[in-house]
Amino acid sequence: MLANVLQQNVIASILFIFLLYGALLFVVAKVECIFVTIHVYYHHLLPVTPMNVIFMGTPDFAVASLRAIHSHFPVSAVVTVPDKPKGRGLTVQPSAVKETAIELGITTILQPVSLKESSFLEALKALKPDIIAVVAFRILPREVFAAARLGAFNVHGSLLPKYRGAAPINWAIINGETESGVTTFLLADSVDTGAMVGRRTVSIPDGMTAGELHDALMLLGAELARETCQMLASGAIISVRQNDTEATKAPKIFRNDCHINWNNSARNVRNFIHGMSPHPGAWTLQADGKTLKLLRSDIVQGFSLSAGEYAITDSTWLVGCADGALALTEIQPEGKRAMNTADFLHGYRGALKGVFA
Repeated sequence: MLANVLQQNVIASILFIFLLYGALLFVVAKVECIFVTIHVYYHHLLPVTPMNVIFMGTPDFAVASLRAIHSHFPVSAVVTVPDKPKGRGLTVQPSAVKETAIELGITTILQPVSLKESSFLEALKALKPDIIAVVAFRILPREVFAAARLGAFNVHGSLLPKYRGAAPINWAIINGETESGVTTFLLADSVDTGAMVGRRTVSIPDGMTAGELHDALMLLGAELARETCQMLASGAIISVRQNDTEATKAPKIFRNDCHINWNNSARNVRNFIHGMSPHPGAWTLQADGKTLKLLRSDIVQGFSLSAGEYAITDSTWLVGCADGALALTEIQPEGKRAMNTADFLHGYRGALKGVFA
């Protein structure tokens, strides 16, 4: 009898210790996150010495961060992609980051075809960067990000470790998230896995498109990029490891990935349309074989249409899903510009009923 009681007490004690240990780990993690947030907001109170900052980026999303960092340090050199032919005339044009760098008077602009080119690596090391800031650029080899004396960081368009990958903004909308944000993290060998430095959050209201979330995160990312540079420069940086068990993927999206599956629920199809809007654009096939891109839609009640079946009434274009229907509110017919569906239907002479493929 006594042995049984002792055994039960031992088991209870072990369970209590495990529970206490788990609770302590949770509290420590929360304290780390709070401490990082405090540093992100109040690091500017610390003195910052002049720094040699190299900025790496390509598209519009990176431009706001370049401007924000340059206004404080400034940026001594920019690394971006080579000029490329664009548009119908295939005129060779620079990236958005290069155009902005020229506007800001940054004269050192490197445009390597490969980040492993010996000439590029030599030029980068000759610049002796203190900080390398990366926004919407390529995957950096270790030899590149290790060249920064104080550290190299990336601005990522999600609340890491969620949505690691090339298209975090699109996938957040597609999956129906109600919150997103930006995270800065120190670069590591594995993509998007480095220790987090700072983050900002933003709500995703119902009906928001990937393009609208892109613009919101672009501004948040710029603010956070500047503050992360300040933290690195002042030595007041505190990083928090990512929890890999919470990681999700946001892979690059290709054209075939954008084909709408009308057999999904109306909610999921709407999220899919908005998550691909305006780029790369969710699409479906009309009866004549032409592609129709759908950019916005609303869930509607009281209509009985089978999956993919559509009906046009007055200025409304309805289409059925697995459990309901959508009203298409913004579309882009093949070879034409994006437009409100009502405007398109004013001159429409096609079939009033049909099935999308």
